[in-house]
Amino acid sequence: MSIEIKVPNLPESVSSATVATWHLKAGDAVKREQNLVDLETDKVMLEVPAIADGVLKEVRVQAGATVQAGDVLGILEEGAAAAAPAPAAAPAKAAAAPAASAATMTSDDSQSPAVRKLLSELGLSASQIAGSGKGGRLTVEDVKAYAAKPAAAAPKAESKPAAAVAAPAPRPAGAREEQRVPMTRIRARIAERLIEAQSTAAMLTTFNEVDLKAVNDIRAKYKDSFEKAHGVKLGFMSFFVRAAIEALKKFPAVNASIDGNDIIYHGYYDIGIAVSSPRGLVVPILRDADLLSFADIEKAIAAYGAKAKDNKLTMEDLTGGTFSITNGGIFGSMMSTPILNPPQSAILGMHGITERPVVVNGEIVIRPMMYLALTYDHRIIDGREAVLSLRTIKECLEDPAKLLLQL
Repeated sequence: MSIEIKVPNLPESVSSATVATWHLKAGDAVKREQNLVDLETDKVMLEVPAIADGVLKEVRVQAGATVQAGDVLGILEEGAAAAAPAPAAAPAKAAAAPAASAATMTSDDSQSPAVRKLLSELGLSASQIAGSGKGGRLTVEDVKAYAAKPAAAAPKAESKPAAAVAAPAPRPAGAREEQRVPMTRIRARIAERLIEAQSTAAMLTTFNEVDLKAVNDIRAKYKDSFEKAHGVKLGFMSFFVRAAIEALKKFPAVNASIDGNDIIYHGYYDIGIAVSSPRGLVVPILRDADLLSFADIEKAIAAYGAKAKDNKLTMEDLTGGTFSITNGGIFGSMMSTPILNPPQSAILGMHGITERPVVVNGEIVIRPMMYLALTYDHRIIDGREAVLSLRTIKECLEDPAKLLLQL
């Protein structure tokens, strides 16, 4: 029986998707629940699993095409057996079939968009690298690990010089090559949101600096017992989330948003945490963060990081939010002006921690310092509220007891 492979119902507010990668080709055997094709939306990556065993009879929509919910992507022949790749071939050719199959598994075209992009950037081929993903496919980590190896780490190539991968040829003098590639859906959506934020909000940024010695001391003293008790490391982000919530409680406008001519004051604290993923920057939401413990916050952030890495974030993970935090410090940023995440009215920017001399109680001491930035929508947040809310965050971090006593 022939079964149509259809685009599933798309998440709310998503009208279409792009066919990212087919993991099988026509004629391949299919197992029930096996992922057939990845669909990329402007927010999440969707998998289309097989609903029965059989054979992929036909691929109707190729990678790169735009589809909508209900569109037919291909045909699955239920219960059929995969055809032999070369039934009338000579024995020598039949023996070569397994090798050809393995080569297909590691071809560039069979990889995820993030892996293909990274391979292109590094000038590598998927056939060079052993994949650790499902079905032998490559992961981003596989490619990065291979690229990080020194060139001399492949002594076996000496016995087969003809099979060695040649180094990229130097660019000819005067050559000015260009490559035009379409934006991914998420990159286009990011661009759209950034332009929207800049054109609709009156954005200003206020800065301060924070001495993180007290936080460092707590982490150093309790990191082992915390990890043993909760199964997760005690990071910096839980301190910043809790400090931000205290500031939002004192200055409700910073947790508010604009809807037409109305201001919506949110009586809850859904904190967006910016996370880097292979597809771009995403902002999953810690819902009711004021009710979460330090351990709950760290576990949720770790889980979101893992889901982002594997392109497993859902629309529910990314929807909503009343305030956001972004940490450019993990990439080495010393200072930046973060852009609002509409319709939110404020975002906190964390940066790198640098030991430098500061004056404390009239004496010059070396302390771990971080610059903080709070970008806010001046339409509903006055400068006074913005400055005082950032100062509240600073004070809570420099005296973490305030977080426990809610002072």
